[in-house]
Amino acid sequence: MGFKEFYERHFSAAGDKIVSPGFVLRVGSVGLALFLLTYVLFSWTLETVIHNRKEVMLPDISGKSSINALQVLSENNLGMKIAGYEFNEAVPIGTVLRQTPDAGVTVRESKIIKVVVSQGGESVFTPNLIGLQLRNAELLLRQRQLGLGEVSESYSLKADKGTVLAQDPKPELSVSKNTMVQVTVSAGNPPAGIIMMPDFRQKKSDAAQQWASNSGVSLNITEDGSSLFPAGTIIEQKPDPDAVVSADSRINLTVSSRKGTSGDEREFRVHYEVSQSGAQRHIRVVALGKQGEREIFNGLRDPGSKIDLSIPYAGADKVRIFVNGILVEERPVK
Repeated sequence: MGFKEFYERHFSAAGDKIVSPGFVLRVGSVGLALFLLTYVLFSWTLETVIHNRKEVMLPDISGKSSINALQVLSENNLGMKIAGYEFNEAVPIGTVLRQTPDAGVTVRESKIIKVVVSQGGESVFTPNLIGLQLRNAELLLRQRQLGLGEVSESYSLKADKGTVLAQDPKPELSVSKNTMVQVTVSAGNPPAGIIMMPDFRQKKSDAAQQWASNSGVSLNITEDGSSLFPAGTIIEQKPDPDAVVSADSRINLTVSSRKGTSGDEREFRVHYEVSQSGAQRHIRVVALGKQGEREIFNGLRDPGSKIDLSIPYAGADKVRIFVNGILVEERPVK
C-alpha cells in the first residue's frame, strides 16, 4: 500500500480529500526553512553581541572582602555570583576564598565571576574610612563589629572639615572583632599664619615657584631626565601634601627634565575615571618597559574624578592601574 492510498483510507471521508500530501510537504518545508532562518539569525545576533564586548584582564579578588571584590569587578564591567560558602577559621568572614575563572585570565565584559566565600573566623576586615564624614565612618565601623577609637584633627587644604584623612589600622586589614580604629579628620583650611604644603604632583613647576614666592619659603629642585612626564612636571615632593611648613623647612621637588627625540614625539594618553560610588580611592599608575617599572601617578582621588596622563610611546610597553592596591587594568602601549 502506497502513502497516497494510506492517506486516503485514513484521512479522507467518502473519497473527498481534505488536505493533499503535497500541501503537507510544502507546509513542512516552509516551517523547516523558517526554523533554520530563525536559528541562523539568533546565532548571528548572539555572536555579534558577545564579540562586540571589550576584553578585560580578570583581577585577583581572592583574599579580599566580598564588598571590595564586587567593587573591583564592577569597575571592570564584570559581575559576581556567590557559588558557595565554606567554613574557614583562619580566614575572616566575607572573604573571597576562590574565584572562577582564575585571576589573569582575559574575559569579555559582563562576564559573571563565580566566587566561594568564607563563613568562619572571628576576624573582620577594616573598612576604608578615608574620604567619609566622621559620623558615616562610625556607622560603618559598627556594621563591621569594630569601634571608633581616638579621633584627632589636622588642617587640610583638600578635604572638607570632618572628613577622615587617615586611619589606624589601615583599610582592608584583617583584625579581631571589637578592635578600636583611630582616625584623623580634617579641621578645614588652616588659619592665617599657618602654611601648609599643597599637592604639586603632576603639576607644572611654575605653580610651585609662585606658591613659594608668595609663602616666603624656598624650594630645592632636583631634575629627573629619565622621567616619563613632559619637561617641567613635578613628579615627587617632600613634605607630603597638607604638611605644615615654615620658612626654615626644607622643601624638595623632583621635576621632569625629559627631552624628546624630536619636537613632535608621539605620546600615549592614559585616561582613567574613578568609580562614582563609595569614598576616595588610592590610585596608582605604573609604566613597565625595558628600564623596568616606573610609577607615573600615586595619590587619592574622589569618586567620579578623572586622571589624564601622557607618556612617550618609546617610554613603556604597558601601563598598569591599581585601585586601593588591587590591579584592575593593564593596557598595552601601542
